[in-house]
Amino acid sequence: MASLTLNSENREEVAAALAGDRWIVACLCAAWCGTCATYRATFDEVSERHPDKFFVWIDIEDHADIVGDLDVENFPTLLIQHHELVAFFGTMLPDAGIANRLVQSTAAQSDEDLQELIINNEERAQWQRECNLRTLLRDAL
Repeated sequence: MASLTLNSENREEVAAALAGDRWIVACLCAAWCGTCATYRATFDEVSERHPDKFFVWIDIEDHADIVGDLDVENFPTLLIQHHELVAFFGTMLPDAGIANRLVQSTAAQSDEDLQELIINNEERAQWQRECNLRTLLRDAL
C-alpha cells in the first residue's frame, strides 16, 4: 500500500489510523522542495515493503496548523512513532535502502526499549513533548 497524503478532506481518517496499533511513519516535506518531489516515490517504495505500518506524507506548509511548531531543519524529515512513543525524528538522506533499514530497526524495538531510550536521552525526551503526531493532529481537529 502506498503512503497516504494528508489533506483537508482526510484528516479524520488519518487521525483514526494514527490512533491504532500500527507503527506510524510520516514524511514531513514541502511541495516546493525538489528533493521532496523525487523522494515521494522512494517513500512509497518503502511503504510497500512495510504494509503493516501506516505511512503518511505531510506537507509542512499546507498543514502548518498541525506540524508548524516542529523543528524541521531539512528535507526529507521522517517521524516514526508507535503508540504514544516517538521513536525517531530527523532528516534523512533520500535513499530507499537507508529509510527501509531505519524503519526496520526502529520497529524492531519494543515499547519498553523505546521507553529506556527516552529516559536516557534528552533529545528523545523532547521528541515526546513536541513531536507526537497523534497529539498534534488531535489538537488540530
